[in-house]
Amino acid sequence: MEMERTASRFFAIFLCLCCLSALVNCNSSSDSISGTIDVSQPDLIQSECLMVPTSEFVGTLKSTLDTVKQVTSIFSKFTSFLGDFRLSNAISDCLDLLDLSSDELDRTLAASQKPLGKSNNTGKLTSDLRTWLSGALVNQDTCIDGFDGTNGIVKNLVSGSINQVNSLVANILNMVHPIPVGGGLGGRNGRKLTGRNTFPSWLAKKDRKLLQTTNIGVVPNAIVAADGTGNFTSINDAISSVPDHSPNRFIIYIKKGVYKEYVEISKKKWNIMLIGDGIDTTIISGNRSFIDGWTTYRSATFGVKGLGFIARDITFENTAGPQKHQAVAFRSDSDLSVLFRCAIRGYQDTLYAHSMRQFFRDCVITGTVDFIFGDGTVVFQNCTLLARKGLSNQKNTITAQGRKVAGEPTGFSIQFSTISAEPDAVNSTENYLGRPWKLYSRTVIMQSYISNAIKPQGWLEWNGNFALDSLYYGEYMNYGPGAGLGRRVNWPGYHVINDTTVANNFTVAQFIVGNSWLPTTGVKYTAGLAV
Repeated sequence: MEMERTASRFFAIFLCLCCLSALVNCNSSSDSISGTIDVSQPDLIQSECLMVPTSEFVGTLKSTLDTVKQVTSIFSKFTSFLGDFRLSNAISDCLDLLDLSSDELDRTLAASQKPLGKSNNTGKLTSDLRTWLSGALVNQDTCIDGFDGTNGIVKNLVSGSINQVNSLVANILNMVHPIPVGGGLGGRNGRKLTGRNTFPSWLAKKDRKLLQTTNIGVVPNAIVAADGTGNFTSINDAISSVPDHSPNRFIIYIKKGVYKEYVEISKKKWNIMLIGDGIDTTIISGNRSFIDGWTTYRSATFGVKGLGFIARDITFENTAGPQKHQAVAFRSDSDLSVLFRCAIRGYQDTLYAHSMRQFFRDCVITGTVDFIFGDGTVVFQNCTLLARKGLSNQKNTITAQGRKVAGEPTGFSIQFSTISAEPDAVNSTENYLGRPWKLYSRTVIMQSYISNAIKPQGWLEWNGNFALDSLYYGEYMNYGPGAGLGRRVNWPGYHVINDTTVANNFTVAQFIVGNSWLPTTGVKYTAGLAV
């Protein structure tokens, strides 16, 4: 009887996906431009941002949005007849990620139709469009990845429809002008703001003060306290009280304590700032893992989608341990987000910088395999990255950046940081700077201390020769016993950077357009290469 029910469920999925595939094929083959499109300032966006007429770009966006909604509608029917825990989580992920893609495509559409309007952007339209479209692109890959460990038939059926959506989004991304590696913004050297005690320009003055002020000087909108002395005892309850799409900063003070809850900040909750009492004093803790049936995406102790997120003086941890494999402590799809003086602790896949522009300053990040991974556009500054002792047969890799398409603006830049290992992992485990998760993986390490815990080769293959020609890994002016370049890998995609112009492409000002948004957050930062 159970076998009959299972076969019946799979047959229903098959029929749905066959219908879905037909819908997607029909949409993608039809004329993407229908009717008259009302586009404000069309000459501006076309001349500055697009490689095609504005009407074609907007029409294709609308057509793709319709397709994503159709895919979502079909997927939503799956949840009523799926009894498998891992499979249900995978479908749930896909629904969330398709919804996120719709939101990112909507933002792109709004900015395209009114490029001088307020679209929650940085004012650098080309960078914004490419960031949002890149986010919409990676979402579909994550949806498919979630089916690892489930029935192969379902994964194959889902992949066909999702890959077609991916193709549509990639086509739109290719319509936007390519930009220099790091964005080419704010002057040749990106040095509007310099010095280690300044902040990026996209951080408002009010937010800057919030990040520098002691907790006594901060007036929060809500207080979370495990002992009952605040407005809430639960972080999730406090976040539920935040108004949707608020343009104003909403401050939640989380008093010292260990909060064992899984937090998910939705895309509707903008401009939330969490302030704790310090690393290892305010702790948000969970232990979900792949081995226990969760997808990697869903395993996160703390996840955030709402734009403009800031956290200060908090530890995010996943205590599942190395034997449970993928187990995320912190996951972010929050554009223009900041973590300052935070710890992110775990083992495999600790920090999932899934998408969008993110900045980490004065943070401690620990883990084993691929413990900083994802397809965000991320700068780590003044951070401490520590490999930990994992399973006996594992090799540690600090990064696994997931850029899939050459046109994506994404990558990891690590600057002014310390890269090492915890004492018991220095000699017991092979530690590497990173390996290529996807074809165009991009990671640059600059002006950082690299200890002798890192193997002389520096970088590790993912699988044979995969991506060794197409990746971009670079090192610039690093120091320490592990920074020697004499025995580094000789892959075509590996670069010893000697040109400051190239290095500047990966600075805060250039790579994440930092001077246009960081100053509003209040986090100190260095805009360029100057110390």
